[in-house]
Amino acid sequence: MRILIPGLLFLALTAATGCSSGRNSDGINDPYEPMNRRVHAFNRGLDANLLRPVTRGMSAGESKGGPSAGGKAVELVGNFGGNLSLPGKVVNHLLQGRPVPAVKNTFRFLVNSTLGVAGFFDPAGADFALPEEDTDFGETLAVWGVPEGAYLELPLIGPSTERDAAGRVVDLFTNPLSYRLNSDERLIGLGARVVSKAGERGRFGDSVDSILHESADSYVQTRLIYLQHRRHELGEEGDEIDPYAE
Repeated sequence: MRILIPGLLFLALTAATGCSSGRNSDGINDPYEPMNRRVHAFNRGLDANLLRPVTRGMSAGESKGGPSAGGKAVELVGNFGGNLSLPGKVVNHLLQGRPVPAVKNTFRFLVNSTLGVAGFFDPAGADFALPEEDTDFGETLAVWGVPEGAYLELPLIGPSTERDAAGRVVDLFTNPLSYRLNSDERLIGLGARVVSKAGERGRFGDSVDSILHESADSYVQTRLIYLQHRRHELGEEGDEIDPYAE
């Protein structure tokens, strides 16, 4: 582990700093658009044929008084997966020189891992005013001054950038829990995070449908929304993006 992590950091920095950093006059850097569009078509088909029917089936069972049994189960599993990801977020906050959110996430992890029954429940947020302080290694690279690079759409994962894609690779190895769990436990954690993403698809179903299945050009809309949201999240808004500028 002592050799692996510095090596991954070096590779991520090398890959990210080697990215093309220039944006076109429209505020978008997308030299891989033909490839990205093919990946987008795959992701869109996967959503139409698998994710949307599954999440619609879950939401159809909801009652006016609250989520259905299936929806509640997805919420609990999502809480569990989110709790497992917190130590990695603590590491990233420390790498960014931000000790306050690192401490908050540490306390959130401790509270939910104990009082929240291994993280299935969220007393830290409900009773202790400790919401999750989200971050990832892509943000760490941004704090370190690494440019955004070109836009990418990744299979299964969706929209990203060269910098965020490099960050995703490192995030697989920076969570201290990864070295305390056996292979079966890591697989359970991965499954919980997948279920959590499915739950998000259900919660924002109408918005996702309008972007992926109802817009004139779902690729352009997905790219626009992702880049604007991510740049706002990282404080890198820059110029306003014109999605249809040539």
